[in-house]
Amino acid sequence: MSSAGNTRIVVTGLGATTPVGGTVPKSWASILAGRSGARALEFDWVSQYELPVTFAAQIQTPPDQVLAKVETRRLDPSSQYALIAAREAWADAGSPEVAPERLAVAVGSGIGGVWTLLSQWDTLREKGPRRVYPLAVAMLMPNGPAAAISLDLGARAGAHTPVSACASGAEGMGWAVQLIRSGRADVVVAGGTEAAVHPLPIAGFAAMQALSTRNDDPTAASRPYDTGRDGFVLGEGAAIIVLESYEHAVARGARIYAELAGVGMSADAHHITAPEPEGAGASRAMLEAVTSAGASVADIAHINAHATSTPIGDIAEANAIRRAFGDLAAGIPISATKSMTGHLLGAAGALEAIFTILAVHHRLAPAAINVDDVDPAIGLDVVRGTHRPLPAGDIVALDNSFGFGGHNVALAFRNV
Repeated sequence: MSSAGNTRIVVTGLGATTPVGGTVPKSWASILAGRSGARALEFDWVSQYELPVTFAAQIQTPPDQVLAKVETRRLDPSSQYALIAAREAWADAGSPEVAPERLAVAVGSGIGGVWTLLSQWDTLREKGPRRVYPLAVAMLMPNGPAAAISLDLGARAGAHTPVSACASGAEGMGWAVQLIRSGRADVVVAGGTEAAVHPLPIAGFAAMQALSTRNDDPTAASRPYDTGRDGFVLGEGAAIIVLESYEHAVARGARIYAELAGVGMSADAHHITAPEPEGAGASRAMLEAVTSAGASVADIAHINAHATSTPIGDIAEANAIRRAFGDLAAGIPISATKSMTGHLLGAAGALEAIFTILAVHHRLAPAAINVDDVDPAIGLDVVRGTHRPLPAGDIVALDNSFGFGGHNVALAFRNV
């Protein structure tokens, strides 16, 4: 047996519900087809509040097509999405037989149950306290999704909820590695969820000029690294993976997609929303992920970048990649899948981790869309137009996730 600190952690199940597909296979097929999930919002509140941004990347498959009516009534959309993704991942992993006390959950969210919080506030103001839903608090709390999954699967080793803005989902996967290596769990269901396509977050992000305003052409709005980028496209959904030790997976005959070989985390301590412009903190997270994977910078064959399509953020990440990899940075294929999915906030890092896992598994780096003219300041090999085959042999790929507050998480995946 490996020592706890050297335990190999592998991915045996994938689940997601996203703006480009209701399952992982459908979402991956859409990514390879170059389909955007962004579209105009068809809600009365768009005109009611005169929102300056009138589109988003909404979830493709409504939860009421998947969940029982009682589940949609008792769970905030963020928990609904998480439960759908977790069930898919669990089934994909073969519904492993594991003692409840050896099964844990680590699912993050950047914002939590914003729909429940604000709808119940409206109920209180308009109808009084007796009409507030008895499950309002349980539905709005950020740990609601992790709790719902824990209850559904009977996970008793722990149910954890990292809240680190747009790095939350990736951080959940990082905590999962620690849960297994510490000996607390044999299997961990990990990832992120977000359901924030709501007038308040849209208004707030728009007020800080973070969102694209291409209302006339939503599918072309998310343009990572392009000279014409003007902000991110708000998205929603959930992405969950099943992680377990290599020994545990092999013993039960599980299919293994990839190894989660390294995790890097850091903080910028620079600004509440803006990234540190030179990428010092982000580069530390990447290098920590590489080192903890037992790899070198020369081993990195692919990066799924955070690449939000914001003018400042994309430059900062490019600086961080060049800072971490030096002259090698220009030769690493960079995927920017937010060009299709939009930005899923707390679920973004988890979804992009799944795309990184599949890129390693299929040895194919997906091409971005809408990148017509790469900003000369980027200086990276952005995959666009045609998907890029990844080399044979042992390879390592990174998934980058950065969040408001200066949170930086990088995950390193290796082929198995």
